[in-house]
Amino acid sequence: MRPDNQFVTIENIRAAHRARRGEIGARLAQFRDIWKKGSDALLWEELVYCIFTAGASARMGLRSVEAVRPLLRDGTHEEMTRALVGVHRYPRARPGYIVTTRDYLTEDCGMRLRERLESFTESLERRDWLARERRIKGLGYKEASHFLRNIGFRGYAILDKHILRSLAELGIIESPQPPTTRARYLETEQRLKRFAHDLGIDFDELDLVLWSMKTGEVLK
Repeated sequence: MRPDNQFVTIENIRAAHRARRGEIGARLAQFRDIWKKGSDALLWEELVYCIFTAGASARMGLRSVEAVRPLLRDGTHEEMTRALVGVHRYPRARPGYIVTTRDYLTEDCGMRLRERLESFTESLERRDWLARERRIKGLGYKEASHFLRNIGFRGYAILDKHILRSLAELGIIESPQPPTTRARYLETEQRLKRFAHDLGIDFDELDLVLWSMKTGEVLK
């Protein structure tokens, strides 16, 4: 399905939701299955995917994970860099993020990501840990939200350029510029939640509806 060229409106959001609801529901079910059935190694792979997508594209992130999958457990910075040349736009920087994050998680929780994420009783605290811990590299609030959504958690907005552009076109925010602080991120997220409530569309579904309207696909 090709992306829409027109501005996002309430009418075409409702139409897109009707047309894509089955596909979006299936995608969200896949995310939930990762949490229900996935290993710590798979959770780590999903975290790496989100490190790769920051400043890049979802497709580039997927290709990059494929390129380094055999190296995710104990590959070196240099090995990953060689694997990513011609695949990712930052073939040296991103492996540095991955190795630093892996070293921290090994020290912090023995790479038992499920256990560590379950240790948080509050959703904001869980995301704050991912976004604000200095030794978890390359996430920030957008990609921390992306990771948590992709492993089955609900209620987190992935405020990427497509979502922000949609919200600006709808007049929900004044500018499509990315929020630069935690407070601004949370404020924009709350505006999106209120909009979803007013529309009567599930918040997690709306995030994927808006993204798919700008990209033409329901990815991850």
